[in-house]
Amino acid sequence: MFEEEYDVIVVGGGHAGAEAAAGAANMGSKVLLVTMNLQTIGQMSCNPAMGGIAKGQIVREIDALGGYSGMVTDKSAIQFKMLNKSKGPAMWSPRAQNDRMRFAEEWRLALESTPNVDFYQEMVSALLIEGSKVVGVRTSLGMDVRAKAVVLTNGTFLNGLIHIGEKQFGGGRAGEKAATGITEQLTDLGFDSGRMKTGTPPRVDGRSLDYSKMIVQPGDAHPEKFSYLDTPVLTEQRDCFMSHTSKLVHDQLREGFDRSPMFNGRIKSLGPRYCPSIEDKINRFSDKDSHQLFVEPEGWNTVEVYVNGFSTSLPEEIQFRALSSVVGFENVKFLRPGYAIEYDYFPPTQLKHTLETKLVNNLYFAGQINGTTGYEEAASQGLMAGINAHLKISAKEPFILKRDEAYIGVLIDDLITKGTEEPYRMFTSRAEYRTLLRQDNADLRLTPKSHSIGLASDDRLRRMEEKEKKSDAFVRFFRNTSVSPENINPILKSVDSALVKQSDKMFKAFSRPNVTMGHMMQLDSVSDFVKENGLNREVMEQTEIQVKYSGYIQKEKNNADKLHRLENVKIPNNFDYSLLKSLSFEAREKLDAIRPVTISQASRISGVSPSDISVLLVFMGR
Repeated sequence: MFEEEYDVIVVGGGHAGAEAAAGAANMGSKVLLVTMNLQTIGQMSCNPAMGGIAKGQIVREIDALGGYSGMVTDKSAIQFKMLNKSKGPAMWSPRAQNDRMRFAEEWRLALESTPNVDFYQEMVSALLIEGSKVVGVRTSLGMDVRAKAVVLTNGTFLNGLIHIGEKQFGGGRAGEKAATGITEQLTDLGFDSGRMKTGTPPRVDGRSLDYSKMIVQPGDAHPEKFSYLDTPVLTEQRDCFMSHTSKLVHDQLREGFDRSPMFNGRIKSLGPRYCPSIEDKINRFSDKDSHQLFVEPEGWNTVEVYVNGFSTSLPEEIQFRALSSVVGFENVKFLRPGYAIEYDYFPPTQLKHTLETKLVNNLYFAGQINGTTGYEEAASQGLMAGINAHLKISAKEPFILKRDEAYIGVLIDDLITKGTEEPYRMFTSRAEYRTLLRQDNADLRLTPKSHSIGLASDDRLRRMEEKEKKSDAFVRFFRNTSVSPENINPILKSVDSALVKQSDKMFKAFSRPNVTMGHMMQLDSVSDFVKENGLNREVMEQTEIQVKYSGYIQKEKNNADKLHRLENVKIPNNFDYSLLKSLSFEAREKLDAIRPVTISQASRISGVSPSDISVLLVFMGR
């Protein structure tokens, strides 16, 4: 039934497992993907969307490395938005609504077309351990399958417990049983484990909703995409909608608080801070009489609708009564109620930066088992675990991304050095080098690195180098080409910018606030350069960012270089942090308790901000 020995066994077929299997297989490992249900590979268990604030950057990074999430998203998208366009490019974040069924289908087809991947449907109940090394897995039917490395991506299935009001039952998600055995074995081996909680809103029948009473939320007029390869761009999009809760809705929800597992003590674990349930929101923000609800279609043709913002574990009749009082939902029909789920996780401080466990060699954890929440966070960990599992068994150097190289590097470094006691979600604010880690340049940052380890294809590298070459040439054009007052002043006047009296380089005029690439294209020499060199939108956007933000980008690079040089700077043993009044109170407290040995270590302590590190550096004359 199986190979005599696989290179890598991946346990779990969610976003982390799928990326881990694809990554290791594409690097040359023989992979077995074991999952409890082959029909749910790559399933979107919660919202039918990919990307968002910081998460969109992660999807672009996965794609730049040679992962599949970006391609699968593009092939199954029904709407695309670039979020935060009113802010600087470091904050721009792509997000796509997806057809849930097509998304899972595209993932399944992508994996099936990947050489070196075998599939098997069954629960893994135990790991095969010899000495301090994992050598395979044991299934619930008692079959042993051997491998050189194992990647665990169990999601919410480890001893999963679903809550709806006062009812509770075992399950990894709605309609699927929980996974047992692995937690108990790992704790016997010396691992620390904990419990976390997440939740999901009710799914409703779109035919029962009155969209005319809601606010339309269309996609971008000129939608982009995630992958740097030739994936389809949307030519047609489905609208989303927005409605709001009200004081009446909140009062009806409160009627069920005495039966809420969150408030009556049944659920003791922590849920996602930045994606709270509706009962948590009205409890924590009792001064607000209204909260936004985003009404998101689950696909092109299905009537199923996801009610984003109404995650709940209240009794089903309370859910129904309250949602029926929302504008546009007066005649709502439920397809299934919302629920909360508790599951086991393992504090990620027990891992190396490769995501290999410290206690058991060649055993890797990725995804929610590490305490994260979100498809994108899981997928990126899965890809990195798959890459490093392959490199480890091939006796090659590990692949570790630094904090100034990728959001993925920030994510893993945060988990390994700080740990997490609540579901970890990525935000742009977590990255101190976010001007460098933009969604538009993920390929320039990561594709050469991935190609050097044998994952990113030659085609990816060629495309990246062509984009970089054209963008660099366009930047040089602006630096070296002069423009006369009579040509540039009409543009400057149109944006209320000071006029010039003599010719100057285009770069200088382009760097001014409110002067865009669209304005510069009004100059014949610029439009001619674009046509002659066949520059596309992607190259033009990259060029505009390089010109307008060159000072900020260089400053951030210098800061990153300084911290790299200071990785070995020691902090005196008895350093008195109370002397530094400019440190935040939290930083003084944490630094005094943990007593970091180096500046680098101090910078990664939860609660110690980049500005706190700057205070330390100034005090130490650095």
